[in-house]
Amino acid sequence: MAEGEFLFSKELDVAVRVVHLACALCQRVQNSLLSANASQVNSKDDDSLVTVADYSVQAVVSQILSESFGSQNLSIVAEEDAQTLSKSDLLQAVVNTVNESFSEAPRFGLKVSNIPLAPNQVLEAIGRCNSSGGPKGRHWVLDPVDGTLGFVRGNQYAVALALIEEGRVILGVLGCPNYPVKKGLVNHHHQLTPEMSSASPDMWEKGCVMYAKRGTGKAWMQPLIHGELKLNLFDSARKIKVSSVKDPALATFCEPVEKTNTSHSFTEGVAHSAGLRKKPLRVYSMVKYAAIARGDAEIYMRFATAGYKEKIWDHAAGVLIVQEAGGVVTDAGGRPLDFSRGVYLEGLDRGIIACSGAVLHEKIIGAVDTSWECSLL
Repeated sequence: MAEGEFLFSKELDVAVRVVHLACALCQRVQNSLLSANASQVNSKDDDSLVTVADYSVQAVVSQILSESFGSQNLSIVAEEDAQTLSKSDLLQAVVNTVNESFSEAPRFGLKVSNIPLAPNQVLEAIGRCNSSGGPKGRHWVLDPVDGTLGFVRGNQYAVALALIEEGRVILGVLGCPNYPVKKGLVNHHHQLTPEMSSASPDMWEKGCVMYAKRGTGKAWMQPLIHGELKLNLFDSARKIKVSSVKDPALATFCEPVEKTNTSHSFTEGVAHSAGLRKKPLRVYSMVKYAAIARGDAEIYMRFATAGYKEKIWDHAAGVLIVQEAGGVVTDAGGRPLDFSRGVYLEGLDRGIIACSGAVLHEKIIGAVDTSWECSLL
């Protein structure tokens, strides 16, 4: 084994385990939400949704990282705010959910001391995630529930955890609790007929964790843990790689479901200019990166509307996994994404392009330039 394979081995081990634990938490909360318990959802100041799962996952991940690596110099960049929760009617539900999750941590190979946590301790764990990142040092980056709208609708969402060191993404872990384990079925999510489900029950197994370490040229996927973890954590993992499709007419491209912060019309123009013929696969959350890494799609385009700034927790884990699976991710000008400048992806040229390979990437970049010039006429 190469020397580099040993680097960050503890960090990767803890990160993968805690994302599995977080996915189990999210599944319980989502099942409760789908039972019409709307009291577990609030709106934030920017009108985006926040749920018991968002706060609970942030508390759980923060506490596990703190106990694993020490809290004194721990830097965590994450989305949710403890002060907002302290004034919310969700607080007690979050405390209960966090402690329920900690009670099952041992089956994921994780230890948590001094439980159950009191409300002030849960708020402290969430508030610990107040770093703004930057070019120096080591920073964990967490999106506790990426794609909250998909989450509350029973659709796709992700738990995303990355480690940035000296401005570079070193580790990426992406938990996708509703993503089909079998390749090629992402289009069919929530569109199953009884005949299809009963014909092959194993075919529709869902839920996985994907992960990668920078510089290894490998990305991995494993099904979610059910029951007691009896084998080595990584024994169930299999290597994933991007699609080999190079013809734009055969390529599947992803774009966000929401129209709030993205321009579907510009994406449509780029797709036409590039020769893409398939309808877009509109998917919530960073699952779009998972689809590229696993070979379910070839292209992900995201063009933000004026005034919207992309945040690092929405991209860090997914970008690294796609790259290590053999893909290419840049801004729309062909430059690497810069995760060293704080909470936001500063200096982005128009948008973000992720492709399964250099051939498609070059064609999409050219199509962006053509469409951009036309849009300015």
